[in-house]
Amino acid sequence: MEQFSAGHTPNPPCTPARDGAAARDLRRLPKAHLHLHFTGSMRSATLLDLADKYGVHLPEALRSGEPPQLRATDERGWFRFQRLYDIARSCLRAPEDIQRLVHEAAEEDVRDGSRWLEIQVDPTSYAPRLGGLIPAMEIILDAVRTASRDTGLGIRVLIAANRMKHPLDARTLARLAVRYADRGVIGFGLSNDERRGFARDFDRAFAIAREGGLLAAPHGGELSGPASVRDCLDDLHAGRVGHGVRAAEDPALLRRLAERQVTCEVCPASNVALGVYEKPEDVPLRTLFDAGVPMALGADDPLLFGSRLAAQYELARTAHDFSDAELAELARQSVRGSCAPEDERRRLLAEIDAWLAG
Repeated sequence: MEQFSAGHTPNPPCTPARDGAAARDLRRLPKAHLHLHFTGSMRSATLLDLADKYGVHLPEALRSGEPPQLRATDERGWFRFQRLYDIARSCLRAPEDIQRLVHEAAEEDVRDGSRWLEIQVDPTSYAPRLGGLIPAMEIILDAVRTASRDTGLGIRVLIAANRMKHPLDARTLARLAVRYADRGVIGFGLSNDERRGFARDFDRAFAIAREGGLLAAPHGGELSGPASVRDCLDDLHAGRVGHGVRAAEDPALLRRLAERQVTCEVCPASNVALGVYEKPEDVPLRTLFDAGVPMALGADDPLLFGSRLAAQYELARTAHDFSDAELAELARQSVRGSCAPEDERRRLLAEIDAWLAG
């Protein structure tokens, strides 16, 4: 897993193509980024600046500039991951902090070849410091519009409920998401430890979101096995699944995802960092790809996992021997799985073809 310094991931190493020729630059491969969490998108240097600004004491794991050692497959490990995330989030206290975070996240995505970003946020986490739920949402969406205008990156927002909170809270967020459906919100998700509670407890919240025209994109199939992916499909009628990688353990589920063309937002580096898989080669990218399951590679939380979007494609190339043609197909799948307007999708698909032909 690549490490970062000075706030962003270094260039992916130059690796040869299968035929021995110089490989195409993966940062120039146009792609959509469909799995990026709000606070987790922050640059390490920005976190240090904000912590100094507000007098927040950061543990060494967040001050070192290197990804912390995390292993969230047990309760203690997940608690440590969540604690670090919460500390980082506590440094976002003013509208200008939100503006900076989104602008820098957009810059990083553009540097990595992203042409379309769907960033995931739970606005209740920021509301106490930003004047309430509605003001927080307004500030976030204003930051998104500004960053999109300044960088040229298409950016939309997916509002995510926290499965550690009461399902009634999720319904409130679903209604909020629908309220802003014409102002940049495209979907509704469910995040945090998928081993807690049941997906069906949140079915009404997802019904509200779907009835409002929003994509259903809950997390499943990372810390929990294939059953959690089935729950996302059966109980929440997911159109996309956050992670979903554990579906590889169930051939019938793979066929179902492939037949329905449900995109899985696979985040290889975070899968390894959290201990879901021991090493990059163990992440079942090839199993999902060969089964016809659409994938959108994502960086998840670069602040904690140390790598951004292009590094996920580099991992597919180096650890799984994906050819440039297959990497281009992964990029196409990310675009097809996005909520980008149809004309934007056509343009991006043409750009991917041009990258492969170049």
